[in-house]
Amino acid sequence: MRKNIKWIANLAIASSLLLTVIGCSAGTAKQTTADSTSTSASTASSAPKTGGTLNISLQADPVTLDPSASAVFYERQIYQSIYDKLVDLDASGNIVPMLAEKWSVSGDKKTYTLNLRQGVKFQDGTDFNAEAVKFNFERNKQDTSPRKNELKFVNKVTVVDTNTVQIELTQPFSAFLSILTDRSGMMVSPDAVKKYGKDFTSNPVGTGPFKFSKYTRGSSLILEKNPNYWQQGLPKLDQVVFKIFPDPNVAFINLKSGAVDMTDSFPFKEIANMKSDPKSLVINEAGQGFVGFHMNLNKAPFDKVELRQAVDLLIDRDAIVNVVLNGAAIPAHSPFVPSHFAYGASDKAAKPDLAKAKELLNKAGVPNGFSFTLQYIQNQTFQQVVQMIQGMLKPAGINVTLEALDATANQDHLVKTNFEAILATWSGRPDPDQNAYDYNITGGFLNYSKYSNPEVDKLLNASRTEDDLAKRKVIYENVMKTINTDIPYVFLYHPNYVFGLSKAVQGYKYVPDGMIRTVNMSKN
Repeated sequence: MRKNIKWIANLAIASSLLLTVIGCSAGTAKQTTADSTSTSASTASSAPKTGGTLNISLQADPVTLDPSASAVFYERQIYQSIYDKLVDLDASGNIVPMLAEKWSVSGDKKTYTLNLRQGVKFQDGTDFNAEAVKFNFERNKQDTSPRKNELKFVNKVTVVDTNTVQIELTQPFSAFLSILTDRSGMMVSPDAVKKYGKDFTSNPVGTGPFKFSKYTRGSSLILEKNPNYWQQGLPKLDQVVFKIFPDPNVAFINLKSGAVDMTDSFPFKEIANMKSDPKSLVINEAGQGFVGFHMNLNKAPFDKVELRQAVDLLIDRDAIVNVVLNGAAIPAHSPFVPSHFAYGASDKAAKPDLAKAKELLNKAGVPNGFSFTLQYIQNQTFQQVVQMIQGMLKPAGINVTLEALDATANQDHLVKTNFEAILATWSGRPDPDQNAYDYNITGGFLNYSKYSNPEVDKLLNASRTEDDLAKRKVIYENVMKTINTDIPYVFLYHPNYVFGLSKAVQGYKYVPDGMIRTVNMSKN
């Protein structure tokens, strides 16, 4: 019996589980850590078989199976098998055709014309066409959808003919196609939405390689092969089963025993041990997100920039990455990662400097230090991170009280700015705009620090209307010069995606958004 999955748009849940999976969206660069074993499609020597079942561990139950309603990171792993997108990312992070075979952009950069793939059907047998695209855009722009903010520049969607759709924006937006590689670009069946209404969340229908079969909360979610999939000869598998294992150690044990073929989380302590494992390997690749903490700029103590600068200067990011994460991350000082064209010197933090930090404290009028409370979501990784921060600040006389919260309370405190400092994460997106804009623009929905700088606002908006990547990079360099002086948010590290994979699995390719695409995967 299918169980109804109630939508709870809780970004905090995504943040808390993000650290459990060590992952979190792309230019063309890709970073592999020293412990990375493989990003390759083929992990076994013999020819791939067709048929069979692929078992994948998932760190938590999905909150919803409707991409229009989703606000949780890990659900996206399931969506890759049920839904196709208008455009996708390849292994180098480039935007490539999917349901849209090609596209063109008007001279004023405000109108996108998409030429759709013909002969595609939804899993309920209805046609995918321009009317379906229009339906999805209009649905995603409703007030109840988390996609509304991503699509706020979409002014009008026009059906030109059965296989052509025009999307008119209110202004040029350089990150628009990038947004369509994720949930805003996933196409759901209009007929299924109308048929199931609110229950579509537990009766999902897309055009993807696998169709929904059964979900047992706390146990598993089963997908069956879509026999009418538009890509000839695909998918290769008969079935994909997501098994719910919140603890990465339990998922690891199941990988070793063969009960699962792939894990979406992995215990840090086991990474090095996988080099000699005869049956499985580890994927350990740079992600696209970041971890850090907001400071409340509207009240003491962090209304003084010198105190924010002192805290930022005292943190040893390399130590956190090496001790807590076993090297499965990159030290961070910006929202940009190696796969972003905007990545550069701004991401390199200065070495911890106690003497300079004390000078800043003296300048702020607190030469003997000060106290503040740092809130965080309760889990083992976060707890170790904040305890290290606590120890790093103490030599300067900065006393940190740690306050653990559950995910719901954490989100409530973020939204209400009920904190002095609070740990928060972002899973990342392919275009740097989606990592920087809403965190730093005045009034941005992720700007929990209540940061406001007119020059930063001007530059962030300028990047959205510029499509020359070299010029955008210069803009972001100037953005970060100011942000790394104002310090509204202390960047700590960029988490890697770390997955366990059986060597019996073939066809897996790592893509910089960290999503598991099952369409080409098979088992020996």
